Amino acid sequence: MQLKPLTQGRYSQEWQSDYPLVERVLLSCVSEQRRFAPGEALMQQGQKLNQLVLVPSGKIAMSYSARNGRNFQLGTLKCDSQLFGEMEFFTQNPCQLDILAQTTLTCGIIPADKLQQALGEHPRLALFFASAIAIDYQDTVDIFTRRMLYPISYNIAYDLYHQQLDDLPVSGFNKGYLEAERFGTTARVYRRAIQSLEDAGLVRRSKGKLEIMDLKALQDFVEQGEL
Repeated sequence: MQLKPLTQGRYSQEWQSDYPLVERVLLSCVSEQRRFAPGEALMQQGQKLNQLVLVPSGKIAMSYSARNGRNFQLGTLKCDSQLFGEMEFFTQNPCQLDILAQTTLTCGIIPADKLQQALGEHPRLALFFASAIAIDYQDTVDIFTRRMLYPISYNIAYDLYHQQLDDLPVSGFNKGYLEAERFGTTARVYRRAIQSLEDAGLVRRSKGKLEIMDLKALQDFVEQGEL
């Protein structure tokens, strides 16, 4: 979740005014600063956590590995005071995802017991956590359900269109095999889906990137769900 004033939801107005308290209390829980190199894990899937990590700035990637060997990339996130481990803090379950640094990061480490004490002293902050987690939860469910219910070509088109609108919660990768994993498929199936979009005149591949050829046609495809 993002440690910033909430701009949506039922309690957004309250958090605009109460944010100085939220920031002051959470920053007081930071026990140390830790540096992470690109590729280093802030948290690992299956790890039992006793701390949260606050990333003031930089880029991270999130992924899930299944027992059958398949990987799902949730995407990359350009952090702006992002807090990781809040779900596991409340549930006390192991970490669900690998969180990897994509750039060099200097992060604040928040011990779980220190945060628990702070929430006991300032119970109103729990409302901030609940609101922020609910927003992140709905964004994540939206991604997962769209990946499950629509074809790969549609998901790629949807992603491209909303990149243009600049309203996606996470971004993609420069490498094709990671993009394939982000759409829950193999590199071969991913390439075939791209080809179908090219054949429809919606996109083209240029220097390893996808470019929109017909924005209006792409929008129609995204809104109608079929070519």
